[in-house]
Amino acid sequence: MKAPSFDYVRAASTAEVFALLQRHGDAARVLAGGQTLIATLNMRLSEPALLIDIGGLDALRGIALAGGMLRIGALTTHAEIERSVLVAEHVPLLAQAVPHIAHPAIRNRGTLGGSLAYADPAAEWPACALALGATLVVAGARGERRIAADDFFTGLFTTAMAGNELLVACELPVRAPDERHAFDELARRHGDYAIAGLAGCATFRSGRLFDLRLAFLGVGDRPLRVPRTEQSLHGRALDDATLAVALQTLRAELQPFGDLTNTPEMKRHLAGVLAKRVLTRLAV
Repeated sequence: MKAPSFDYVRAASTAEVFALLQRHGDAARVLAGGQTLIATLNMRLSEPALLIDIGGLDALRGIALAGGMLRIGALTTHAEIERSVLVAEHVPLLAQAVPHIAHPAIRNRGTLGGSLAYADPAAEWPACALALGATLVVAGARGERRIAADDFFTGLFTTAMAGNELLVACELPVRAPDERHAFDELARRHGDYAIAGLAGCATFRSGRLFDLRLAFLGVGDRPLRVPRTEQSLHGRALDDATLAVALQTLRAELQPFGDLTNTPEMKRHLAGVLAKRVLTRLAV
């Protein structure tokens, strides 16, 4: 397939991006790493009149600790996250998830901000942001605002960002000493889109789970938490009886979407497999 014709601007500043988005509205698309957008262009799933390339905006790159949070710029690539010592030490969930993202060639170009803004329900970063209780920093001509990950993903490929706003960073709370992270996903082949995946965080004290956050990917129109299942495990040791109750609660709570190769019942089964794996790792 061949992309439709479009105009192209390489933005020199965020102010220029905001002005272009304000002027062109839905006819404009922002180009970051391009690993999703270029494919949708070539398949004619997206036909913008203008591409705004933000790849030259170095202010949107980088990983830094600030005020008890790890701030990752929107243009930081998956590969940079994979190599980051700060990420591995302070937000290990991301370090566990990143090898599941496609293949090295994609990770070298694709960006954190592009993945979060595109809001693919089968992508790893939205689920991780949700599990971690991240804050998404967006900006527009009127300034910055912060959106909790719980409120950011609103539906299939849709977010709480306005059309004239740009995702500029993601802020993640650093891991507490007794906090544990675990990530797993199931795909037909390594690097394929996940059939289902799960990101989990919990505090583990005196052999019991507290403050559990489980975020599934690939089972709905957005990354999904399961609050009833989380609550069923709060303050409990993960023995066989407790795990059985949690998995039964999960089956009743989760209503997954099917896809071309997997029925809803298959996805529900795989979600249970992932929950058992992730919970066991959190409690070991």
